[in-house]
Amino acid sequence: MLAKSNTMGIYAVATGTGCYLPEVVVKNIDFANRLFLNSDGSKIETPAEEIVQKFEEITDIRERRCAGEDLVTSDIAAIAGQRALDAANFDKEKLDYIIVAHNLGDVKHGSLYPDILPTLSSRVKQKLDIKNPRTIAYDITFGCPGWTQAMIQASYYIKSGDAKSALVIGADTLSRVMDPHDRDSMIFADGAGAAVLEAVESDEPVGILKHVARTDSEEHLDILQMGDSFNPDLKSDHMYLKMLGRRVYNYALTNVPLLAKECLDVNGLTLGDVKKVLIHQANAKMDEAILKRIFRLYGIRDVDYSVMPMTIKTLGNSSVATVPTLFDLVVKNQLEGHSLESGDYVMMTSVGAGMNINAYMYKMP
Repeated sequence: MLAKSNTMGIYAVATGTGCYLPEVVVKNIDFANRLFLNSDGSKIETPAEEIVQKFEEITDIRERRCAGEDLVTSDIAAIAGQRALDAANFDKEKLDYIIVAHNLGDVKHGSLYPDILPTLSSRVKQKLDIKNPRTIAYDITFGCPGWTQAMIQASYYIKSGDAKSALVIGADTLSRVMDPHDRDSMIFADGAGAAVLEAVESDEPVGILKHVARTDSEEHLDILQMGDSFNPDLKSDHMYLKMLGRRVYNYALTNVPLLAKECLDVNGLTLGDVKKVLIHQANAKMDEAILKRIFRLYGIRDVDYSVMPMTIKTLGNSSVATVPTLFDLVVKNQLEGHSLESGDYVMMTSVGAGMNINAYMYKMP
């Protein structure tokens, strides 16, 4: 177990969480009439129904949520942020920071152009009607691990004494930038999650503890990137999110388990100390394989999958929103079979474009 400190310290503790689950539900059957193409533009001869069935077998995704046509990323980010503020019963005018993690800004329905000026964080601040000019708002783009990285940054502000509070939000509407002719278009979804962090003085570590992170851009930069549609008729200035699925899978399985163990090591913990592992909801089979490898690093063959709550089956991959959404649902006992109590250790980890990976330990207050 993590040793107690002999002196009082300042720690960043989540006093309130919130999320926004879009109301539009898109089921796999809705893709059954889609024209799927290969990267060279040729038609995939396998019937779309079989493609969809195989997709579900591989990812475990049965349906996903998509934002309503009248909403953009900053809208759903503000909703999640307000819910976190309400849960914390926190005076929004006393916020020191608003950090919004996303990938492509506000993409309006029917458009493929990302809008990131002004920043989404500034837009969220306005939508939340926060008037305090000392509430600093900025964005972070770090791929799917953006929210976890923003939490790490906010923790540093708080521990250094620079800030007493921060609202950290992860939001994306990646369903709007997917190539309709690419099988991977079925993976991504929309959503938002948020947490209010406050400074807490404690004589033992609590809240956000130590973290580890890495960026592998030499050989893995192009695993996730923007590119042309597989349909030659759609090629223009418009760019779509493209993913080399097999390379993502191999990269994650090779590196995430090692980083997770490193995170436990730097915190003086072992796998047996962890109550829950909140991992980015990218692909259920991939996440299960990652957890299996983490257990094997400790010489454990019988994997306890109950430590890893999953939402991907019904929510899809909402990128930076997956981990904060998981955290909110578990904290509020809204995921059957999963709960957290004071003193529980939680690992939060994510992997995504960059390629970036990060992980930190969190101790429930």
